[in-house]
Amino acid sequence: MKVVVQVTRLPMGEVVRLDPDRLGALYRQLGAAAAEDVVCRAVEDLALRLSQSEAQWHSQDWPGLRKGVRSVIAIADQVGMTALARVAGDVTRAIDANDAVATAATLARLLRVGERSLTAVWDLQDLSI
Repeated sequence: MKVVVQVTRLPMGEVVRLDPDRLGALYRQLGAAAAEDVVCRAVEDLALRLSQSEAQWHSQDWPGLRKGVRSVIAIADQVGMTALARVAGDVTRAIDANDAVATAATLARLLRVGERSLTAVWDLQDLSI
């Protein structure tokens, strides 16, 4: 029998990437007030869709989960949340592969990245873009 001598713990921290160029272009194109409205609506919509995605996972609503996660990609891209969009793409690929374990893992990662991304955008609201 083999005895495990050392157990490695993987950190669950995620690096959040916001594309300042995308946000800057949005603000230049729409103006500060309109861009802020777009960003606020996007943040609210993302929070809702992430919450729905978790519920859809638990209820095994695969088509609904896939549709919701695909919409996360579009919304995240619009406001420069590159890491969130990339991880949502990973979840979609896991769903398409019918890999429940990979879907669970990437969805958990999506929820972590989503939380941090939403916080990062709110923190940017205090800065001048």
